[in-house]
Amino acid sequence: MHILDNPIWLSLTTRQAHLAEGDDLARRYPPEVTALAAVKDHGAAAFAALARITQGDVAALFCYKPVSIPSDWKTIHTSNLVQMVCEPPHPESDSGMAIAELSAADSSEMVALTKLTNPGPFGTRTQELGLYLGIHQQGRLAAMAGERQKLPGYTEVSAVCTHPDFQGRGYARILISAVLQNIIERGEIPFLHVREDNVGAIRVYEKLGFKTRAIFPFFVLRHEQGKAQAK
Repeated sequence: MHILDNPIWLSLTTRQAHLAEGDDLARRYPPEVTALAAVKDHGAAAFAALARITQGDVAALFCYKPVSIPSDWKTIHTSNLVQMVCEPPHPESDSGMAIAELSAADSSEMVALTKLTNPGPFGTRTQELGLYLGIHQQGRLAAMAGERQKLPGYTEVSAVCTHPDFQGRGYARILISAVLQNIIERGEIPFLHVREDNVGAIRVYEKLGFKTRAIFPFFVLRHEQGKAQAK
């Protein structure tokens, strides 16, 4: 397996192990950080371990190959994610735009923006995962982008979103470029995940130097307590 085949698991067992809840079969981030979770493999024992740690909370999983979800799990959402990798060097972008580093003080605005734009799982503590940058306009958070999963040699670009009132101004591209610059300066390789049907975003990422590496099934699941598991 490639290191990026099971990125959530690798993140929660290496560079972000300090945030992990779980054991040697299944792990998750604290729910306030993100709903992302991972199983070491797709076996029944791993899903049983995931059920023990989620205890009815939703779990968002990237699956590195087709998987049969056990019958005691309810599928709330499923789609395909394109995993893209940006190999350095990346051209620097000097837009002259004022970019702010976001912190816990900006959490409510960040959560509100993600609820409006739905870039993926985002919680009140997601900004703890890495650097988050934003552009403010008219006293509001107009756009943001940041870092999420971190595993040896790689950092994920995530939460790329723009308020509908400020779309079409290139803010997302400016912020992605700034995030990429920080990742590459640390000697790491940026990667990201985007829904397969989001062709507009994929084109933007390709112009920024990202190339498709793989397509993963993505599931948002909830364990149904008391329901017998499929054999």
